[in-house]
Amino acid sequence: MIKRSSWTGRFKIQAVLLILVLLLSACGNATNDGGKVEPSKEANKPATEATETSEPKERTVSTVKGDVVIPNKPERIVGMSAVYADFLGALGVKPIAVENYHAEFPTYLTEAMKDTTKLGMSRTPNFEGMLAVSPDVILTPAWWSETSYDQLTKIAPTVLLPQRDNWRDELKDIAGVLGKEAEAEKVIADLVTKGEEAKAKLDTLVGDETVLYMMVMPKELVVFGETIDRGSFIHKQLGLTPVPSFPQSELSLTISMEKMPEYNPDHLIIQLDDEENPDVKKMYEQMTDNSVWKNLKAVKSGQVYFVGGKEWFSLGMSPLADSYAIDDIIAKFETTGK
Repeated sequence: MIKRSSWTGRFKIQAVLLILVLLLSACGNATNDGGKVEPSKEANKPATEATETSEPKERTVSTVKGDVVIPNKPERIVGMSAVYADFLGALGVKPIAVENYHAEFPTYLTEAMKDTTKLGMSRTPNFEGMLAVSPDVILTPAWWSETSYDQLTKIAPTVLLPQRDNWRDELKDIAGVLGKEAEAEKVIADLVTKGEEAKAKLDTLVGDETVLYMMVMPKELVVFGETIDRGSFIHKQLGLTPVPSFPQSELSLTISMEKMPEYNPDHLIIQLDDEENPDVKKMYEQMTDNSVWKNLKAVKSGQVYFVGGKEWFSLGMSPLADSYAIDDIIAKFETTGK
C-alpha cells in the first residue's frame, strides 16, 4: 500500500517535470524577435510528402492495359466518350473535359457540366484539346482508344476501361477507378425504384395499347425493337407494348413512311436525332407532310410524342438519360392518358 506522503512526493516531482518540459519547448521554439514561434519541421515538409496519418497522394488501379498509377483523388478528369458526361455527372463528378456529340449538353447536364470543355467527336481523339486542359487522369473505353493509348499516356495517366453490354457495369467500372462505388450502387438502386413506379403508372395510363419508338435521322427513319438498348428501355423497363408486326429479332429497322401503316401504333414516340441539323428538319417536314403520316392512328388520335435529340441521345445507355426519359414519358402520356 502506498503511503500518502509518498504519493504526494511523486505528484510534486511529476508536476515539476511537466513544467520543465513546457519551458524547454517554449524556449526551443522562440526566436530573438519578441518570442515569435517558428513553424515546426512537420509544417515545413513539402505538400507532396504524405505523413503517416494522411491519405496517400496516389493509388494503383487495374486496367485492361495493366496497373496504372493515378492521383488518389483526381480533380482534372477527361472522359473520352460522349456518354461519360452522364456517368460522371451521375456520380457527382465534374470532368474538366469530355467528348460530346451535340453542340450543347442535354438540359439535365447543363448545370453539372457548366465549366466542362467539350472535345467534340472525331475519328481520332482531340489530343490538342486534352493537352490544353492539363488533365491528371484520362478515362476512355478500350473499343474507342486502344490504338491511341500510347499517345494518351503522354498527356496523363490513362485508364482504358473494358467494353460492357450493360451501362450499369460501365458505371461501376468508372466508380471503381474514382472510389465512388457506393454512389454507383445508389444511382442504380434509385433508378430501379423509379422505373418500377413509372411502369405501374404507365400501365394505368396506356394499358395494352401499342407503342412505336422512331428516330428521324438526316437521311432516314429508324424504328427500334425491344432488344436494343433504347427499345428495351421503352418496352421492357417501362412495359409499353410493342407493335406485333415489328420483327422482334431485329434491333432496329430503317423504313420508309409507306411502311408505317403495317405498324400503325396507338402511340408514337418521335425523336429528332439533332433538332438543329437542317437535314433532320427536312426529313421531319417530309414525313409529317405525307398523307400516310396524316392517316396513322396515333396521329389522328393526337397520341404522338416528340422528344429531344440531346436529352434522349444516351437513352438505355446511362442512368441520367433514363431518369430524364422516365419523367418525360410520364408527363407526355399523362396529357393523353385514359
